[in-house]
Amino acid sequence: MEFDNLHQILRSLYVEMMPLCSNMSGVAKGIAGLGALFYVASRVWQSLSRAEPIDVYPLLRPFAIGLCIMFFPTIVLGTINSILSPIVRGTNQMLQSQTFDMVSYQKQKDKLEYDATMKNPETAYLVSNDEFDKQIDELGWNATDLATMTGMYIEKGLYNMKKSIRDSFRELLEILFQAASLVIDTIRTFFLIVLAVLGPIAFAISVWDGFQSTMTQWITRYVSVYLWLPVSDLFSTILAKIQVLMLQNDISQLQNNPNYSIDSSNGVYIVFMIIGIIGYFTIPTVAGWIIQAGGMGNYGRNVSNSAGKAGSVAGGVAGAATGNVGGRLLGKK
Repeated sequence: MEFDNLHQILRSLYVEMMPLCSNMSGVAKGIAGLGALFYVASRVWQSLSRAEPIDVYPLLRPFAIGLCIMFFPTIVLGTINSILSPIVRGTNQMLQSQTFDMVSYQKQKDKLEYDATMKNPETAYLVSNDEFDKQIDELGWNATDLATMTGMYIEKGLYNMKKSIRDSFRELLEILFQAASLVIDTIRTFFLIVLAVLGPIAFAISVWDGFQSTMTQWITRYVSVYLWLPVSDLFSTILAKIQVLMLQNDISQLQNNPNYSIDSSNGVYIVFMIIGIIGYFTIPTVAGWIIQAGGMGNYGRNVSNSAGKAGSVAGGVAGAATGNVGGRLLGKK
């Protein structure tokens, strides 16, 4: 499954939905025009009633907002996206560089793991069919050789079963890890589209007295949600760096320590995958620390609760699967 293509589809969806802002501009201009009439009239009447000179500068506010509404996709969205897009590109480049290092180190570790297993005559037949056939051909047909042959078939079958279960569970966690990233990106795109499409209405309402903070709240929420993507890339970069350091340690141990246990390293990798799945759902909270957006606290708490439940389920499945498989293998031995 190409998750990168799904993320790209979400980017394209945002671009395709932007023309809908123009459909809301007509309604927003009517609301803003009526609000501007009352806004200007009330302030002019107050100045006249107090026999004070009319201050023209505050009266320009509804007209400036009206210009933003008329050219909303260009002036408002275009400006905000242009300012924030370099942050997205920078964090994405960091992620790509760390991911490339992780893939190269993973290939090196797999090769060293295979070579270490092949060097030991007692385990070489487990990973090489040619070595297995060679050792089988060297055995005879007496009772001792038949018992050894049967034991080799059982050992190879258990090894393949254990490896298949471990790889399957690892792939499942990797899919859940990518799915968590996709969930955050999907919710982010949905929020951005809704904020962008209804943005002219928010600007128009801010013209009215008592609703001036609507425009400020819209901007802070849009920027906060927009930052979910760079925060997500930065979080993925940190996880990728941790995996690179783990792979470097495994490579060093495989090269220098002949008694190094590979299974323990795989267990640590699974633990970090579970941590990553939970950590992805804290991204909205971290983005809220950068730009404080009111009204999103309930969403952050719901996401955190969901992350805790998902982590409990993933941890329970990991423990159950590992314990069940290990118990069966030890029982058969």
